[in-house]
Amino acid sequence: MAKRVAIITARGGSKRIPRKNVKEFLGKPILLYSIEAALESGMFDEVMVSTEDAEIAQLAEKAGAKVPFFRSENTAGDYATTTDVIEEVLAAYKDRGMEFEYACCIYPTAPFVTADCLCEAMTTLEISGADSLIPVVRFSFPPQRAVIINDGKMQFKWPENMFARSQDLEPFYHDCGQFYCIKTESFLREKKLFMSDTLAYERPESEVQDIDTMEDWKLAELKYRMLMQKDR
Repeated sequence: MAKRVAIITARGGSKRIPRKNVKEFLGKPILLYSIEAALESGMFDEVMVSTEDAEIAQLAEKAGAKVPFFRSENTAGDYATTTDVIEEVLAAYKDRGMEFEYACCIYPTAPFVTADCLCEAMTTLEISGADSLIPVVRFSFPPQRAVIINDGKMQFKWPENMFARSQDLEPFYHDCGQFYCIKTESFLREKKLFMSDTLAYERPESEVQDIDTMEDWKLAELKYRMLMQKDR
């Protein structure tokens, strides 16, 4: 049994940013950042791209990833979940006589993911014995002091926190939307990424950017440039 597989999910369709997964991000297709990080990490017995798109498949293979099979129609649509894709990939490999103890699902629009980051995350999961590990980032503003609007007028959702100091409120976090490390046995049993025993892997806000709109894309490029300048 092979130990680890990296699954990079890169379908061809994208409504808000057309062809998002092959769009150039600071000089090269954004998909390549995820492929290169996975390969450079040296953590995976197999680095594959799950896609239904011939152009994406060709780009992935040229970059050194494998595309041993194409996605089904069911997992190529707008309503397929990440869980659906991972299940399909693991089943397809099993049919080919390959099974994995661990998997890391990496999104194709995650340029801030590095080889070191993947090494640390996968090693942490394996040593811990947990079911999964998910990168998270702290909310920059305390959600406990959120406001709502009723009939055009603003009011605190939780008035008791109106005068609370930010540092006195419990930190809240959210999923970074970058990658998910899982123990495949647990995943196939629970059929979800956030499992019974899930570790949080905190990331700095400077290395996190959800990319759903062109404004998001430009912010990601700005953050990435700043990060590269800081590392010099």
